Amino acid sequence: MERLTERLRLRMWRDDDLDPLAAMDGDPEVMRYIGDGVPRTREQTAEALVRRGLGWQERGFGLFAVEVRETGDFAGWVGLAVPEFLPEVLPAVEIGWRLGRAHWGRGYATEAAREVLAFGFREVGLEEIVSVARVDNEASLRVMAKLGMRPERRTTVPSTGRPVQVTVITREEYVATPGAASSTP
Repeated sequence: MERLTERLRLRMWRDDDLDPLAAMDGDPEVMRYIGDGVPRTREQTAEALVRRGLGWQERGFGLFAVEVRETGDFAGWVGLAVPEFLPEVLPAVEIGWRLGRAHWGRGYATEAAREVLAFGFREVGLEEIVSVARVDNEASLRVMAKLGMRPERRTTVPSTGRPVQVTVITREEYVATPGAASSTP
């Protein structure tokens, strides 16, 4: 499965994604808002890459690898997952993203996430999608606002004790959001 935006290719994972993904996950600046904020080892990233394929098989949705169409460079990932790390919001499907530093500040997260929202509402048939970010992660909170997501609650992740903002968008809100694709999901 592949999805194209104006500047990006969202695609399934390949074995050669491990090196750039491990470099991204090993970057302390990229990982500072993720989980406990500790960069991941190459082995941890390799295990996560295997699990990403299983998510698609089990649920019919998952995380897409993101590459820049013009160059073919691996930029990061975007996709849908079940936020098991935050049991109080379950059952739910979360949209999330992570990009390497070289790809920050270009609007790629918003562009890719818009495509994934369309996928979630149109093809997966979801009625609601949440997103979760640390309360001090201003960049992700801005992306959520650009996507038309509204704050639902502030809470704390049980495993880390870190405060997070949960945002949400329903199918109905998505259809009414400026910038959402023009056809109805």
